[in-house]
Amino acid sequence: MPNLKLNYDTSGVSDKEIMKYKDKVTKIHKKIHEKAEDEKDFLGWLELPTNYDKKEFERIKKAATRIKKTSDVFVIIGIGGSYLGARAVIEALTNTFFNSVSRRIRKAPQIIYAGNNINPNYIHDILDFIQDKDISINVISKSGTTTEPAIAFRIFRELLETKYKPEEVRKRIYVTTDAHHGALKNLADTEGYETFVIPDNVGGRYSVLTAVGLLPIAVAGIDIDKLMDGARAAQEKYSDSNLKYNECYKYAVIRNILYKYYKNTEILVNYEPKLHYFSEWWKQLFGESEGKELKGIFPAGVDFTTDLHSMGQYIQEGRRNLFETVINIENSKNDIKIKADEDNIDGLNFLAGKTMDYINKKAMEGTIEAHVSGDVPNIVLNMEKLDAENMGSIIYFFEKACAVSGMILDVDPFNQPGVEAYKNNMFRLLGKPGYDK
Repeated sequence: MPNLKLNYDTSGVSDKEIMKYKDKVTKIHKKIHEKAEDEKDFLGWLELPTNYDKKEFERIKKAATRIKKTSDVFVIIGIGGSYLGARAVIEALTNTFFNSVSRRIRKAPQIIYAGNNINPNYIHDILDFIQDKDISINVISKSGTTTEPAIAFRIFRELLETKYKPEEVRKRIYVTTDAHHGALKNLADTEGYETFVIPDNVGGRYSVLTAVGLLPIAVAGIDIDKLMDGARAAQEKYSDSNLKYNECYKYAVIRNILYKYYKNTEILVNYEPKLHYFSEWWKQLFGESEGKELKGIFPAGVDFTTDLHSMGQYIQEGRRNLFETVINIENSKNDIKIKADEDNIDGLNFLAGKTMDYINKKAMEGTIEAHVSGDVPNIVLNMEKLDAENMGSIIYFFEKACAVSGMILDVDPFNQPGVEAYKNNMFRLLGKPGYDK
């Protein structure tokens, strides 16, 4: 059973300050839960761990089994929320060198991500990588017309059509899109590709626990039943409307209190390299949800201790508009004990008998102490271990905290009007019909 624990002793925020938000949070809780099943509001993720399509869930597992049997490489085509959640979970729960280890260790196809940029070198390198391999692809897009994944899908679909017979191509393309409408849905129906649904009331950055994330995660060999179990436990745990007992809501309140103290940049910190892409998912979740109307906490991420040797100086002594949220994995899956060396040339014998995880934890404790003394408040989210259940739980924790935090900030946490600005300019410069030059 997952058990996240929030520690805000080093945040500089008192329980008294937190509880001033009690009535406001109760109203927000009531508002979002009353609208949870409204198709017009993007709150479908709220009850997703208990209210999901069980038949589609079983189809996802069957499709994943087929893909693992028939494919050397699985190409995930998507951008933003269409791939970040899946990649976050896959990289957190698989071998750090997943694509390089043998199939015997991996027990799954190599996984490649495309459609998340428009760089020709990136696509060219993928094509070189997969040229002699059997591949399947999963294109993920609500409309099918988002530029980056649409370009990638065109390229990889053409590759499949030159490599395999038509009936084989149909078995190797999996489409995750709108249930009823859109260019991609129409193409999938015409060609007979197997389709999975992006629910109407679940926005991209909240979609990792839908088919958007679940199919790639299952192909990677991760137990999606346990992932959902963890999310379901979090749904129940964080359903209490009383701020006093709801740590998810407390986190949302604390970050808003710090924001009022002009701490307008939040850095998500990990001491586990496998969580790098979890930070990327988290950055999109909070950045797109809160960054509007000239408001919002800027989300950043660092991987410690690595980034202590690059960003550590700035965090310690730069502008004092920062606070950190640290994810602490309490129990490491693996550990290595440092041995004594007779010559002690490196001067490390004082560490003899200690484990690397112990040293890593002391680095974390020392860093928190240093940064707090340098006026960088720290919030710590303790996570028992890195497994599917705990990943499901922490995903739900941040999704709900983000929604509540945005509403405390008085912005709509479910829209993203600002992302259209660059698209309109790009289409105009490219001469797309309907866009004035």
